[in-house]
Amino acid sequence: MIRPEAAAVITRWREALAGGAAMVPGLWLLATSGGLAFLFGLALTLLGGFLAFNGVRHARFRTEAEAPGTVEVDEGRITYLGPIMGGAVELDDLTELVFRRTSTGEAFWRFTSDGARPLYIPEGAHNAEALLDAMAPLPGFDGGAMVRAVQSRTPTTITVWSRPGRAALT
Repeated sequence: MIRPEAAAVITRWREALAGGAAMVPGLWLLATSGGLAFLFGLALTLLGGFLAFNGVRHARFRTEAEAPGTVEVDEGRITYLGPIMGGAVELDDLTELVFRRTSTGEAFWRFTSDGARPLYIPEGAHNAEALLDAMAPLPGFDGGAMVRAVQSRTPTTITVWSRPGRAALT
């Protein structure tokens, strides 16, 4: 039986733990073998390193905040299905992504796009961690800035990304 606190930590860091677990046999094969087994160990170590790196980034992005609604990402479209308001935004139309934390500790993402009203997504919405990977194809996007914004606990407004060469509509 695992304590709920331990289970929460394991769940949060699951990708990083899987990457580390893949690296162990890969490193062992690198150190003790040659030929085809050595190449397999190299591939396993590289894959594990990638999973661990990506897992740490995702674990740092996840929060314990809970908010109503759910986020769906499908083929360049981000949709927020909320109990009161929701909406969708196409990544191709996106001009700005802003993270806002209020003095009460509530936080949300504001997606601004051409010709549409802004889309607001609470930080703790179900599947909000999918936003990190969904934004990756945008030109000049820095995933680290998105992670740092979530980790900031002070009331602030941070422009995480804006489309190069185009002014955001606010």
